[in-house]
Amino acid sequence: MDSSFRKKVYTKEELLNLYNLPLEELLNESSKYMSNNIEFCSLINARNGKCSQNCKYCAQSSHYRTDIESYPLVDIEEVKIAAEEALSNKASRFSIVTSGKTPDEGRDFKLELEMIKLVNELGIKSCASIGILNEEQAKQLSQAGLKRFHHNINTCRSYYPEVCTTHSWEDRLNTCKLVKKYGMELCCGVILGMGESIEQRVEMAMELAEIEPDSIPINILMPIPETPFENYHDKIDEENVLRTMAIFKIANPKAVVRFCGGRMRLSQKNQELALKTCVEGILIGNYLTTVGKEPSEDITTAEKLGKNILC
Repeated sequence: MDSSFRKKVYTKEELLNLYNLPLEELLNESSKYMSNNIEFCSLINARNGKCSQNCKYCAQSSHYRTDIESYPLVDIEEVKIAAEEALSNKASRFSIVTSGKTPDEGRDFKLELEMIKLVNELGIKSCASIGILNEEQAKQLSQAGLKRFHHNINTCRSYYPEVCTTHSWEDRLNTCKLVKKYGMELCCGVILGMGESIEQRVEMAMELAEIEPDSIPINILMPIPETPFENYHDKIDEENVLRTMAIFKIANPKAVVRFCGGRMRLSQKNQELALKTCVEGILIGNYLTTVGKEPSEDITTAEKLGKNILC
């Protein structure tokens, strides 16, 4: 986190007033908290599908008949190749991502710990997104040298039952607390466009301000056929994505607000506008089950905007 910005605790009314400013005024306000740096990260989808949870947005849930390839944990050589490629594309962080509610307590989790050690040895910062943690798992991840753990709240507490019922918002919050307890950095964000109200977007910003993550990944829902949210294309537009990201940056000035899945729903013009005013990180390449940009395009955009890519 950049310690040069003093954090203010905003009320819901204050953030709603900011949200409803003319867009240019709002973005001018959020740009006050921006550095000229941009941070690239990348991931490997290391285990895909067959998840027991019923998250209504997710192609990997076993509750829905989505057209998705399921596979077990990849071997460590695949992780090495992907991490080396991420380094070559100017990523400073690399994440191991697996489907499922929790890390498997048997062979998979032990292999994931070895993958984390390998990533660190390659000279790129290790990240992991492997589900809801218990205390022992958090401790072992820290001991393995994991730099940052990713675990989204996905939406605000008040809206969470509309998104998932097989685990709770509090389960996610507890994992975030364990990550910080054991000295790891926290990457914690949301998915926009799942039917939440403007007030609930503001609630997300306030809840994240209490959690104090180092990185806030912003995903924009890419509706997946055969999921309950398959027809949610019109639940948020580009302007409201920009407004929400600006509010997140204002409420969380020390955190890196990061473009993640679904940013292809924004025009190139609006992606660049966000990078000037409220977004300081990009998850480059493809995502878990959706396609992103070529990393070379993001490098070109960063150079065009005069950004310093953190390597």
